[in-house]
Amino acid sequence: MPRSASRADVQRLLQEGAQLLEVLPTADYEQGHLALAESLPLKELDEQSASRLDRTRPIIVYCNDTV
Repeated sequence: MPRSASRADVQRLLQEGAQLLEVLPTADYEQGHLALAESLPLKELDEQSASRLDRTRPIIVYCNDTV
């Protein structure tokens, strides 16, 4: 279930083994991303691409907010 997380929450979750996933386009990921983040652009998300994620671990998804 999606929910917002503070910086402290993210740090704790990563220490506990969560996966960090950037869903921006690949070009944005290549320009810069958080350490440990994997790239899985939202527009490319499908059953096959999602299969590389470990569903037994929490997944932290992020993108930028341009609003």
